[in-house]
Amino acid sequence: MLNQVKAVELALLVGGKDYRALRDALSEMHEVDVAQFIEELPKKQSVVLFRLLPKDQAMEVFAELSVETQERIASAVTDDELSDLVEELAVDDAVDMLEEMPAALVKRVLKTSSHETRSLINQFLHYPDDSAGSIMTAEYTNLRRDMTVEAAIKRIRRTGEDRETIYNCYVTDDSRLLVGVVTVKDILLARDDETVESLMETNIISVATTEDRETAVNLMAKYDLMSLPVVDAEGRLVGIVTIDDAMDAMQEEATEDFQRMSAMAPSERPYLRTGVLSMARNRVLWLTVLMVSAMITGYILGLYEEAFIALPLLVTFIPMLTDTGGNAGSQSSTMVIRGMALGEISTKDAPAIVAKELGVSLLVGVPLAVVNYARVLIGYPGQAAVGLTVSLAMLITVGLANTIGGILPILAKLFRADPALMASPLIATLVDAMSLVVYFTVATLLLPV
Repeated sequence: MLNQVKAVELALLVGGKDYRALRDALSEMHEVDVAQFIEELPKKQSVVLFRLLPKDQAMEVFAELSVETQERIASAVTDDELSDLVEELAVDDAVDMLEEMPAALVKRVLKTSSHETRSLINQFLHYPDDSAGSIMTAEYTNLRRDMTVEAAIKRIRRTGEDRETIYNCYVTDDSRLLVGVVTVKDILLARDDETVESLMETNIISVATTEDRETAVNLMAKYDLMSLPVVDAEGRLVGIVTIDDAMDAMQEEATEDFQRMSAMAPSERPYLRTGVLSMARNRVLWLTVLMVSAMITGYILGLYEEAFIALPLLVTFIPMLTDTGGNAGSQSSTMVIRGMALGEISTKDAPAIVAKELGVSLLVGVPLAVVNYARVLIGYPGQAAVGLTVSLAMLITVGLANTIGGILPILAKLFRADPALMASPLIATLVDAMSLVVYFTVATLLLPV
C-alpha cells in the first residue's frame, strides 16, 4: 500500500519534472503501488509517468490499472508499444480491458496483436458474460502422461515463464482431453525416471466454459484450489481460472449482489468514477418499481377506512407491524441469498427452508406478541381486545414474512433471475401490504369495527 510520505515524495518529483529520480523511485516500488499513484495523476502526467517505467515493470503496472487509464494510455502510445503491451498481458487481462474499450480502439489493439494472441482474444470474447470461460486464462502448463519427471521439469522450465501459474500442471492426451493434474511439488520430489501418469491425480475438479463464474469461485473455495481447469463440452482443456481472477470475480459478484439487494442496477465502475447520469439511471428503475408497488399499501389502507373511523387506535400500530414484518423478511432473505451464493442452498431445499423459517418465526413471534400485548395493556388500559389483535397479527405477520423472505430467492433462481433481487426493498414492500391485510382481517374478526 502506497503510504502518504512516499506519495508526497513522488508528487514533488513529478512537480519538479525530475524524471530520472522519479524513474529510479518507481522501479523500486511494487506494481500495484505504482498503478495506484498513476491513477491519482492528471491524464497527461499519467501517460508521461507510464512511459518512464522500464518495459518489464510497465507490463505489470498496466495490468493493475483501471480500464479508463488503460484506454488513455493505449490511445497515447505507438502501435509498436501497444503491441508489446497486449502481447505481454495475460489473455484474460487483455480480454477484460477490451470488453470495456471503444470499438475503434479494440480494432487497433487486435490489428497490432499477433495472430495467435488475436485468435485467443477473439475466442475469449465470445464466451458469455459472467461465465467461467470469460475469466479463465489460456496460459497454463500442460504435460503428457507418458512424460518422465525429467522431461516434465524441462518442459516447465522452458514454458513456465509465460504461464500465469505453474504450481498445478494439467495432463492432456493428444486430443487435449483433460486426464489428470499433478503439482510441481510432486514432480520435484519424484525420481527422474518416474512417469507423470504415476504421479497425477485423476479425480479432477473442473468447470465447463459456459458455467457461471460463481460456480468456479465456489469450487475453488470448497476444495482450496490455487487454479481450476476449464473444459469445453467434449472435456477438452481450454484454460484455467487462477486464484487472482477468482478473487476479482468474487469481489465483482459481491458488489453486484450488494447493489441488487439495495435495489440498484449493477455497475462495475467505482463510485467516484461513475457519472451522475449513469448513477441515476441505475437507481431510477427500481425506485419507480418500488414506488408503484408501494401504492398497493395505500390501496389496502383505503379499503379499511371504516375501521380507522370506528377505532382510530388501530392506526398507531401500523408502522410497528409493517417495519417488524419487513425486518423479519429481510433477515430471512439475506440468510438464504448468502447460502445460495456460497453453494450451501439449492432450489431443492425449498421445503426445508419453509419448515425452518416457520420454526424460527414461532420462536421469534411469540416473544414479540407477548411484549406487544403487555405494551397495549400498560399504555391503553381497558383495550385488551386491541392488544390481542395486535399480538395475533404480529405473530402471523412474522411467520408469513419469514416464509416469504426465505422462499422468494429460491423462486428467483427457478426463473433464472438473480436471487439478490429478492432482498430488503422488495421484501419490505411485499410484507408491508401483506401485514396490513393480516392486521385488518384479524381486527374485523376480533373487534367491533
